[in-house]
Amino acid sequence: MPRILGVDIPSNKRLETALTAIYGVGRTRAAEICHRTRLDPGLRAGELTDGDISAIAQLLQDHFVVEGDLRRQIAQNIRRLTAIGCYRGMRHRRGLPVRGQRTKTNARTRKGSKKTVGAIRDKTARKLARTGGR
Repeated sequence: MPRILGVDIPSNKRLETALTAIYGVGRTRAAEICHRTRLDPGLRAGELTDGDISAIAQLLQDHFVVEGDLRRQIAQNIRRLTAIGCYRGMRHRRGLPVRGQRTKTNARTRKGSKKTVGAIRDKTARKLARTGGR
């Protein structure tokens, strides 16, 4: 498995696909990297030479924000939004969808599992709740 910027690249996949294992590199950017380094996108990642790997790593460091730097930048942007108290920052703080999606139904990924609020159906549980658990 070749290692680029601290990430193990799957050696059995095509180079164009294997590069997407790096955070911040999608399919378009992977194709651009192959084009700029003049490497065949159909080449298996395990067949890369040390020179090819260093050329890819150098290109990523010089021209793109990837991995730890990108994660740090995104986290910093979210912290800034919450600090200034804007709408998007408040949504991040409350754990709700940020980009205008509906929340009456759906939004389970951001909100977490359902928490039932309201009437207690079971009579014994209702009595316990009314007496305060005595």
